[in-house]
Amino acid sequence: MPDISIDRFLKRHVQSVQDFTYLLTAAIWNLFSSPRYVADTLIQMDIIGVGSLPIVLMTGFFTGGVLALQTYRTLSTFGEVAILGQVVSLSVVRELGPVLTSLMVAGRNSSGIASEIGSMLVSEQVDAMRALGTDPVRKLVTPRLYATVITLPLLTILSDFCGMLGGFFVSYYTVHLSSVEYWTYAYQALTFQDVTQGLLKPFLFAVIIALVGCYFGLSTRGGTEGVGRSTTQAVVVASVLILVVDFFVTKFLIAIHFF
Repeated sequence: MPDISIDRFLKRHVQSVQDFTYLLTAAIWNLFSSPRYVADTLIQMDIIGVGSLPIVLMTGFFTGGVLALQTYRTLSTFGEVAILGQVVSLSVVRELGPVLTSLMVAGRNSSGIASEIGSMLVSEQVDAMRALGTDPVRKLVTPRLYATVITLPLLTILSDFCGMLGGFFVSYYTVHLSSVEYWTYAYQALTFQDVTQGLLKPFLFAVIIALVGCYFGLSTRGGTEGVGRSTTQAVVVASVLILVVDFFVTKFLIAIHFF
């Protein structure tokens, strides 16, 4: 009996990986053939990108402020308060900006995508698309994927700037550093590798956010109760995958840099 349970468990997860891979390849391949549903992509860019802007900017600003407050306590012990701008800029651009922005967007949009597509599935709208000759992956998944891939790096750039701006306010009003001193260290600390690392991650995180939401939406079973379950699973899985992928990507980029 335990062997049967383990066998089913492994088959179910292997099937999930297979379905997710198929969804990814189909969504990417759809870019090279028509119809492309450009209008749907623009609508999703407005929903995913512009709709997430307030929470992303607020998260970035207060993250930078808290980082400056906590770092100031450590740097003051060694008498190196002047490099506070350098610490804030490196931490925000390399790691905190991309990861926190992606987690905020995942919490807002992975759940929304899963619930929207899941509701369409249980109400048989997806079956109606197929009956009319419309590919649900091309119509529902591809616009959301490319909208997220386009908007998430832009949101990350704005979040990085707000993070450094939050660190500046703390540095100026609490630590009493001059604006020239803070921004000079913040700018000079950043290298091409730092910016590349910070902007490469959002592209990968965007694929996770969009496809995880679409996958769980299209996998919804059990009516309205299943929609709620898919929504919860989408947020949890997307958040965990973002953190896991972030670790391995960071390790890989550091290895390449030192090599």
